[in-house]
Amino acid sequence: MPNSYPPLQAPRRFLFGPGPSPVSPRVYQAMAQPVVGHLDPFFFEVTEQVRSLLGYVYSTRNEFNLAMSGTGSAGMEAAVASFAEPGAKFVLLTNGFFGDRIGEMARRQGANVVRLAKQWGEPFDPQEARDFIRRERPRVVAFVQAETSTGMFNQAKPICEAAHEVEALTIGDCVTSLGGMPVMVDENGIDIAYSCTQKGLGCPPGLAPMTVSPRALERLRARTALVHSWYLDLLLLDTYFSGHRYHHTASATMFYALREGLAMVAEEGLENRWERHRRNHLAFVAGIEAMGLEMHVANASDRLWTLNTPRVPKGVDDARVRQYLLERDIEIAGGFGPLAGQVFRIGLMGYGSTSEDVLFILGALEDALRHQGYAPAGDARAAAEKTLNAAV
Repeated sequence: MPNSYPPLQAPRRFLFGPGPSPVSPRVYQAMAQPVVGHLDPFFFEVTEQVRSLLGYVYSTRNEFNLAMSGTGSAGMEAAVASFAEPGAKFVLLTNGFFGDRIGEMARRQGANVVRLAKQWGEPFDPQEARDFIRRERPRVVAFVQAETSTGMFNQAKPICEAAHEVEALTIGDCVTSLGGMPVMVDENGIDIAYSCTQKGLGCPPGLAPMTVSPRALERLRARTALVHSWYLDLLLLDTYFSGHRYHHTASATMFYALREGLAMVAEEGLENRWERHRRNHLAFVAGIEAMGLEMHVANASDRLWTLNTPRVPKGVDDARVRQYLLERDIEIAGGFGPLAGQVFRIGLMGYGSTSEDVLFILGALEDALRHQGYAPAGDARAAAEKTLNAAV
């Protein structure tokens, strides 16, 4: 082994995948602050600011807001482990990979999982969803608001209204919507929502922001069956963040980052931030369509503003396109599962959703496609600029 090692120097990538998204210099600066202990008074000052700001970003009056240590998948499992009970009916509405993952977690908790499934990228008919929930009468209904595998935005309100009619709780996956699209927890009636830090909030991965409604919290406190996960038990986590009793050694550095990312959301204003993401998404789609490509999600109102899924043109190898871009320090992602080789997954979210980002990635993608022999039908940059200028 060598006697010394040079300081680590990571490559600078242009992050246009489904996450992580670019991190702002302000967040990096916050992460360089001195580390304090996980029971330090200053640490709990930061976590209290985070809890308050999460209420704003989730558009909720819930008092139970926290960010748990772990990625968005930890938030998913905390929600499922705390509310899925052995033998109890658990309705899952799924039209993508992450919906299926919720179902697998619920199955492992011993719940009776009943599925309403659609093809990946196909929306739920609101009436069909209502009828399914009313017929099954479950204890819990789970769905993905922003399906990262397909670029689909699922409408929460019809699902939640029907669930509440039968006194079911709702779990909503907001991993790719929080900070970039209207989540609207209270207005939609989502009882348990979870997300991540590395997408619309513009922070590194490592925490899972969550919020729980009073009705869900009441059910959780009345639960008689033991939660099958100690680390992901939301009531135990609350004794740490609310009661300041030791639970685990949380990373002060990650909470500094999240506090700063949430502060940037609040300073920009949610509505302004949503409009920025919407405008840049529309400009990107205009450029994609000008090149002659199609979006996988057919209906514009069903598309995510944060994560775009243009279809791979016939005769183009998506892996070669992605490799060509990566050799130029540009990261995008491909599809997987039934969409493997069929779509690109291109993120424009958080700090990485600007008009400059839109024009840059369109130009880079056009160059990569030409290198594969694809001849674009029109001028992507001109179409995107026209859309951007019309929105001013």
